[in-house]
Amino acid sequence: MSKMTVEVVTPERVVFSGEATMVIARGVQGELGIMPNHMPLVTPLKIAPVRVKTEGDKEVVLAVSGGFMEVRRDKVTILAETAERPEDIDVNRAKAARERAEKRLNERHPDLDVRRAEYALQRALTRMQVSGK
Repeated sequence: MSKMTVEVVTPERVVFSGEATMVIARGVQGELGIMPNHMPLVTPLKIAPVRVKTEGDKEVVLAVSGGFMEVRRDKVTILAETAERPEDIDVNRAKAARERAEKRLNERHPDLDVRRAEYALQRALTRMQVSGK
């Protein structure tokens, strides 16, 4: 089976770098499945898990918070605002962030930045989903 190089990079570090047979990510217009020799594209990403399928039916799942994905024939690069592997996620912190965001959205103070609260909630939910908790 053919492979491609995949890199997931944040401003702080390289979170994943390796060979893959497929990348599944959620772009702003829907879910994308990228395989080797895919047509070139650049797309913004939503806050959602990114799945990298590697050799032998193994899968690496990352919690990605926004950014962009660039696809070239043999390489996929994800430039993410944040990206975390399941073992790097502090589940208690993610739960607390979810509770804070839900509380803010339920109270609806006049000075509430709704978009920011929704962003925080989605990021916390994605982190919890990827961590498996």
